[in-house]
Amino acid sequence: MKIILLGFCLILLSVLSNAQGLENIIVEKYYVSNGNDTTVNSSGGVLPVGSVTYRIYVDMLTGYKFQAAYGIQDASGTPLHTLTISTTTLFFNNEDRGATSPTYNKNQAKNNTVMLDSWLSVGAACAGNFGILKTDDDGISTIVNNDVVLQNNSPFAGIPLTSQDGLIAGVPEQLTSIGISSEIAMFDNQNDGTNGPTFSTSNGSWASLNGSTGPTVDNRVLIAQMTTDGVFSFSLNIQIGTPTGSVENYVAVNPTGNEILFLACTYSSATSQGIKDIMSTTSKTILNVFPNPSKGSTIKLEIIPTKKSENNSYKIYDIIGNVIASKVLGKITDKYIETVDVSSLQAGQYFVEVSLDGIKSTKKIVKF
Repeated sequence: MKIILLGFCLILLSVLSNAQGLENIIVEKYYVSNGNDTTVNSSGGVLPVGSVTYRIYVDMLTGYKFQAAYGIQDASGTPLHTLTISTTTLFFNNEDRGATSPTYNKNQAKNNTVMLDSWLSVGAACAGNFGILKTDDDGISTIVNNDVVLQNNSPFAGIPLTSQDGLIAGVPEQLTSIGISSEIAMFDNQNDGTNGPTFSTSNGSWASLNGSTGPTVDNRVLIAQMTTDGVFSFSLNIQIGTPTGSVENYVAVNPTGNEILFLACTYSSATSQGIKDIMSTTSKTILNVFPNPSKGSTIKLEIIPTKKSENNSYKIYDIIGNVIASKVLGKITDKYIETVDVSSLQAGQYFVEVSLDGIKSTKKIVKF
């Protein structure tokens, strides 16, 4: 069965349909851990303050199916496409429910920091539940954490987990791993519950034997969740099945044959170029920040409201959600530019939130 599946997952020379079924790779900022999460966490895993939980989704056209994420090498053993998921520190693993895939149920997910575990997936976020973007969640049956943790509402993670937990009932496909048993073990309950810093394969995959489709009309399939306090990055190679029964292969580097070089298959949270990076709720207010990233002492906020607003302000947050700067703005009737002094900020990631009559828009800013 494994030999058959390996062939199924890593077909690179199949005839592709004319359409490209992969629309994007989406990275969702799911949660940011604060001091309470670290203190209450009883899993045995090390959860540093400021750890970010990322979810990776494959966004496809209707009728397409996620089949595999893979690394591959040529006949001589030279890597052609190496798949990597990396951090500059370590990945968090919750030892209560340590696993390579999200096999715990929704009731178990209510315990301490189980919901922040790191794992690979082909659609599931826990047993009997698909993972969906928090922005697509209707807020029904949201998990209430038993240990009064996961309450942080950092703007970096957008919608709080207490409002929408990114879970929807259903029966996801099962994950099958090929040739990565030793590598994937870093996501299991071993050592001190924190593992990494790099998951990598040039001759293996995690796959969905029947192919996975998303539980909503947008056809987005959750393929991984990672929690780390370091700089998160990945380089992916993705195979999807077409409605006609052929396959399409999207690679981060070195396309050969019918493979498609796809910019969003590479990612770093410091730059987030070429990828749909979801970190906040949407708003009709247009907020632009420049220069961003910035090496200077000031940045400019360009605010374009859809209507006149009376009660206006901005706040700057650090990654944990602490307010480090704020200002009440005057009445805004048209495009408005505010110069903000950031000379006192240390190098790192921050978030600026503009509120116009209660309507909020958030942008990530990077200071070098």
